[in-house]
Amino acid sequence: MPHVLKTMALIDIISPNAVLPSLKVNGKKQALQEVASQAARLLKLDDREIFEALLQRERLGSTGIGDGIAIPHGKLAHVDRLFGLMARLERPIDFEALDGQPVDIIFLLLAPETAGADHLKALARIARLLREPGLVDSIRATRDASALYALITQSAVSHPA
Repeated sequence: MPHVLKTMALIDIISPNAVLPSLKVNGKKQALQEVASQAARLLKLDDREIFEALLQRERLGSTGIGDGIAIPHGKLAHVDRLFGLMARLERPIDFEALDGQPVDIIFLLLAPETAGADHLKALARIARLLREPGLVDSIRATRDASALYALITQSAVSHPA
């Protein structure tokens, strides 16, 4: 039985070493490769497998949700828990977002193939968090990984799902 997250706090799915404060990329594909590579390193998995899962999901439609934010996500057999990684880009890139705006904040979510509703709950929680007034401005203004981690996890704790 998968671990059920009752309040879906982001602190449960993201660790301090999964925050990239100033990722330098030139486009969507490179951004997905970089976050897949970082996730693979932290999860001790194959980065190609993660990248392919993300590309497959993007083929269904962009995970750029608007306002400069993208939430690429996928389910993988070798992932044993919900896993999040956040990247603040050095400069915005075209992500084929729904609103046509370039993306500068990426929140990667990986889930076990068996995650079921937890995967969707986590996606909804991340989307809600990144729509909080002022929070995205604070994320964009912060260049320090530990400060970014505190911003997203403390905000999530103060506003449970």
